[in-house]
Amino acid sequence: MIPIHPHEPPRKLVTLAFKRSELLYDIQNYAYIEGDIKQTDDEHQKHQVFDIVEDGNVDRVTRVLDLAFAQCVEACYPYSKTEVCNDAYADDTLEPVDNYMLYLLVPHDMSATTINLLCKTIHELLVYKVMADWLSITKPESVATWQNKITEHEGRVSTMLNARIRRVRRTQTPF
Repeated sequence: MIPIHPHEPPRKLVTLAFKRSELLYDIQNYAYIEGDIKQTDDEHQKHQVFDIVEDGNVDRVTRVLDLAFAQCVEACYPYSKTEVCNDAYADDTLEPVDNYMLYLLVPHDMSATTINLLCKTIHELLVYKVMADWLSITKPESVATWQNKITEHEGRVSTMLNARIRRVRRTQTPF
């Protein structure tokens, strides 16, 4: 447990790891289904959906994954808050990572089941954001479905992080 300030309760450091290979696997599966059910006999249109993680296309996927992950880290504020170093530097170089790591400083009594659900929900959210972006180019009629999934999962993340984690003590009288 990590004490932050003398008057604050101790916290625990939790690490959520999102493996790029697992994300790409799910993205490819969803893209295959979307391409397979596409109402056309034009194989060129179908393969545009199928080829989401092929060379060249995967660069776009990487950019969207990077952005989606950064948005998820920000959505986990204040649990994901980290101080900026004096010599902080950021650029837009495309460098795929093997794992997206989300570090959270959570209250000591946060449930492990909440952490597990949060990890799985963020995984799906990352996949959905990539799918919505890719389909906006290759199959625009499907974008609304994926946007709805994104909105639903963003709400779930927010609810998990903002839900009460302590017991509420109720008074004996309503006054």
